Amino acid sequence: MRYFLGVDVGGTKTQALIADESGCALALGEGGPGNHEEVGYAGLANAMRQAVDQALAHAGLSIEQIAGAGFGVAGYDWPSEREPTLQAIATLGLDAPVQAVNDALIGLLAGSAGGWGVAVVSGTGCNCWGWDRSRQRIGQVTGSGLAMGEGAGGSEVVAKAVQAVAQAWTRRGPPTQLTETLLKHTGSRDVEDLLEGLCTARIWLDASVAPLVFEVATAGDKVAQSIIRWAGQELGELANAVIRQLGFEALEFDVVLVGSMYDAGPALIEPMRATIAALAPGARLVKLTYPPVVGAVLLGMEQAGVDAAGVRETLLRSAGGAVMM
Repeated sequence: MRYFLGVDVGGTKTQALIADESGCALALGEGGPGNHEEVGYAGLANAMRQAVDQALAHAGLSIEQIAGAGFGVAGYDWPSEREPTLQAIATLGLDAPVQAVNDALIGLLAGSAGGWGVAVVSGTGCNCWGWDRSRQRIGQVTGSGLAMGEGAGGSEVVAKAVQAVAQAWTRRGPPTQLTETLLKHTGSRDVEDLLEGLCTARIWLDASVAPLVFEVATAGDKVAQSIIRWAGQELGELANAVIRQLGFEALEFDVVLVGSMYDAGPALIEPMRATIAALAPGARLVKLTYPPVVGAVLLGMEQAGVDAAGVRETLLRSAGGAVMM
């Protein structure tokens, strides 16, 4: 029996999954954040080591028994980052063929039965990558968020909410229940105290606050609803950028939705769908509901010459399932 390793390196955690050649998932390990932009390449190596060692221990295997490995790596966006990424992977001591890709692509492999199309990530941040049917051509955005005009993950939604509160205070924008919600969340005395704290970095709001924005929108606040609608449209525009790069406009293909933001449901997904449909009416939105690390295992199998498509359904059944939206 041969065994395969998949690793999903994220900005908040790293997961390693081991499966056998029949597609049966055997063990899952977890490590800390591994995005080199935040923790450096030494941190990337440490996070992978922690997750892989844990998975191997749970499976009762050694690293020498791994026949192929796939890695989806957050922060791996540019050709110059390939060599240091592979060097970090080499510290694991694998004696097997490996492949490393941006983490959006393992979500695509996990969510699309054909293994091609577009994946749009929306979690703490956002990203979008695509593969054509032959897997010879890649499309991508920069993955650098609002600095490059790309939205929207949880961080960008929270940034928009803060802007709305500031504009309500200055009378540039309409009143919003987001003000009271953020006051309560931060324990601020009043709006001035909140805004002063945000401007002086005494108060810091990160992506974990995004669910509060969705709650306020659900309660009927027009400003919060406009932020969620903006986020959906922005995610659709990310997909459209990659669709244009790959010439998918007239094709039928999957757009895989990867990340926790999509748990918000139709309020986010429907504006995204409408934005994509205007350009590519044959696009099918598929919400990924199992760990993207499954796609990394499939990638690892491919490196060893295994017909990953032939065992994909078995692997999905043992690791979770996907839902067509």
